[in-house]
Amino acid sequence: MIKNRSTKYFNISKKVLMHIVIYGLAIITVAPFIWMLLTSVKGMEEIFTYPPKWIPSEIHLENYKEAFQAAPFGRYYLNSIVVSLTVTIGQLITCSMAAYAFARLEFWGRDVLFYLFLGTMMIPYQVTMIPSFMVLHWLGWIDSYKALIVPGLASAFGTFLLRQYFLTIPKELEEAAYIDGCSKFKVLWKIIIPLSKPALASLAIFTFMAAFNNFIWPLIVTNSEALRTVPLGLAIFRSRYLTDWDLLMASSVMATLPILLVFFFAQKYFIKGISLSGIKG
Repeated sequence: MIKNRSTKYFNISKKVLMHIVIYGLAIITVAPFIWMLLTSVKGMEEIFTYPPKWIPSEIHLENYKEAFQAAPFGRYYLNSIVVSLTVTIGQLITCSMAAYAFARLEFWGRDVLFYLFLGTMMIPYQVTMIPSFMVLHWLGWIDSYKALIVPGLASAFGTFLLRQYFLTIPKELEEAAYIDGCSKFKVLWKIIIPLSKPALASLAIFTFMAAFNNFIWPLIVTNSEALRTVPLGLAIFRSRYLTDWDLLMASSVMATLPILLVFFFAQKYFIKGISLSGIKG
């Protein structure tokens, strides 16, 4: 009786301690975002007060209006959305076809080619930047949407992620479709893709986040202000001697919203896709 009671108290204490640790880590993770949001509605005089003041004494929503007027953020948003959506859709198409080929089709050298393809993930991005720039310059695509979009239309990571998920789908479903007269492309479109929504959602979120937050590549391949993206636009609010922190935080909040919305609407598929994509190698 006493032993059971002590065991019960021990389990309760362990759960309480675990929840305290989880909530503490969650607060540490969310704190910078809360600070960014609160700073975006502060006046400049309150941003540098010591000790730091979390809750502003007066809400300055005009910071958002001034941030939008200080730079053509509408254009930056349009560029980022167009580039991110196009790259995301392109990767979903190309990675799905490549992953299906590596997961289901039998051809000579398939596994060797897959491992070589996968090995490109180990090459640092900085190593391929200059050759990619030289190719785009040779094609005459510098300072254009093609330079922002085309290099990101394929991904070794996306192919690997979808291949791992495709391997978990029973082959019997495809065999039944072949018996009914379906082609390989129709099997991919009618059978594999509908069953792979979690993995596709995971890839879509990863790709959209990477494309939307990319800073160095748009900085290299664009020269005109009309092609700037949101990350480049945020750099406008930083100067050598003075930074408008209220406007920078307001614009940062606006830059974060699309990512939060994408994750909010796809989080169910995202979590499921991450948990299932690595089951079968």
